Amino acid sequence: MLTITQALHDQIVAHAREDHPDEACGVVAGPVGSGRPERFIPMLNAARSPTFYEFDSQDLLKLYREMDDRDEEPVVIYHSHTATEAYPSRTDISYANEPGAHYVLVSTADTDGAGEFQFRSFRIVEGEVTEEEVRVVDAY
Repeated sequence: MLTITQALHDQIVAHAREDHPDEACGVVAGPVGSGRPERFIPMLNAARSPTFYEFDSQDLLKLYREMDDRDEEPVVIYHSHTATEAYPSRTDISYANEPGAHYVLVSTADTDGAGEFQFRSFRIVEGEVTEEEVRVVDAY
């Protein structure tokens, strides 16, 4: 289960709205081994695409060095889908290389009649996708 604060949830959704119609992407870092998302880090979608996201390699290197210096790890890796449901695509699955991370997808399209901004979380390990419950809390 992903437990995330309302503030972080809202920041991720706001980023998806701001970058629409392009996919938004970013990371929420937390203390190593805690599994607790704490620090919101919006990233630039280097692909600038409505159907694909890509972290800029220099930005990603800088981020990992910064997290290492702060004893953090990527707890949540998020991105948005602008025209499809919030479910990992084959490309998303192939690029998922953090087995301990929660992969959050936000859809900015109403694909199921439930309205925009589906917020779903998945574990992706060795190509296997498992959806998990999301619990939004006021604070940890």
